[in-house]
Amino acid sequence: MKEDNLIVDKSKAFALRIIKLYTYLKTEKKEFVLSKQVLRSGTSIGANVKEAIRGQSKADFYAKMNIALKEASETEYWLELLNESDYIEAKHFDSIYTDCQELLKILMSITKSQKA
Repeated sequence: MKEDNLIVDKSKAFALRIIKLYTYLKTEKKEFVLSKQVLRSGTSIGANVKEAIRGQSKADFYAKMNIALKEASETEYWLELLNESDYIEAKHFDSIYTDCQELLKILMSITKSQKA
């Protein structure tokens, strides 16, 4: 895989959005627990994608992409909790949640094609 590809770009852009969300939650909403969880899992997606790109084998690539998929799924959960507990306004939630869903779809496609 080339480094300048869709999943690398989208996971990094998503991580930057998550960092901004974390800063907002921490400073404006004074929320420290859920915000830290979403920060950890949301930035971990791109980190695992980058590790997968540099993987030493197909198995290593698959394992790291699968971890990225799990982190995206966890991030989806934290975003849902933040939304349902009214820490995020609907319009902001819809936008970042859509991005998370897109990452999940891409990562599911990558892991399914690598598993076969």
